[in-house]
Amino acid sequence: MTHPHPHPETDDRDVPHLTRAVRWMIALNCAVFFLQLTVVGSSNMQEWLGFSVEKFPGGWWTIVASMFVHDGYGQGLWLLALNVCTLYLFGPRLEHSWSAVEFTRYYLLCGLGGWLLHVLLARDALFTGATSAVFGVALAYGIRWPDEPVRLGGVLAVRAAWTVPLLVGVNLVSGVLAGDRTGGAAYLSHLGGLGAGWLLLRWSAASLDRLRQRVSPLPDLPDETPRAVPRALPRSRGERHRDIDEIVAQSNAALRRRTAAAPPAPPAPTRTAAAPADLDSVLDKISERGIDSLTIEERRLLEERSRELRRKQ
Repeated sequence: MTHPHPHPETDDRDVPHLTRAVRWMIALNCAVFFLQLTVVGSSNMQEWLGFSVEKFPGGWWTIVASMFVHDGYGQGLWLLALNVCTLYLFGPRLEHSWSAVEFTRYYLLCGLGGWLLHVLLARDALFTGATSAVFGVALAYGIRWPDEPVRLGGVLAVRAAWTVPLLVGVNLVSGVLAGDRTGGAAYLSHLGGLGAGWLLLRWSAASLDRLRQRVSPLPDLPDETPRAVPRALPRSRGERHRDIDEIVAQSNAALRRRTAAAPPAPPAPTRTAAAPADLDSVLDKISERGIDSLTIEERRLLEERSRELRRKQ
């Protein structure tokens, strides 16, 4: 089988032949199989990494490790070749479209779907192989690019949507050829990867639809030109002068309170240079610091301006 050519209408034309996650999955499966045939032995490898209900929960980590173990001879070699070719055929483009992390998560969850169905159907058999996870990858590819041409064996070109039924048919035939009830059920458990993949893709699509429903009702309003926040207009001098009499009265009352509370202070020297320039500066000082902060010269200025305003009236 060769890698399918991306459709010209898609935006992923430059898909590498092997992506990072797919490369690791193929390498792990092949490395474990090589160790089975050479150093460790098939029976020992399956005993150490294969999942068995009898060892659970003691060997809980074999739930994931069993996805990378195949039988050492016969049908195990056939299944390893089928899984590697299928993963090479569909995995890189799918990982390129998602990401290495999302693809790995989806791959492992599909494998767990096959493990769960195995526990329900074939509790007495040993669970090994990556077929469940690979079936989930093929399902995701067929759903996303159903009309994409795929060449099987480099000769037969079929639509991607038909590859999943073909894989299921091969799996069922292998289960029938297994003969005994336990072996046939173990092959049927591989279909759990299809079920898990379908649920994950359905849940992902439903989440995306809910997000679109929340965003779409929002009106697309045009951007408005920023406007300055209006500030309070300053009071005119006429308005401020009308309140001078009240301010003078408050100043005199504060001065009387200060005189009654403290002993008389020596007369201050005449300060001509520090005298306030005009009435506005005195009024600003009252608004900032209060009437008690006024000096004698500033209070005298207030009284003089107050008398002038009364004469004009």
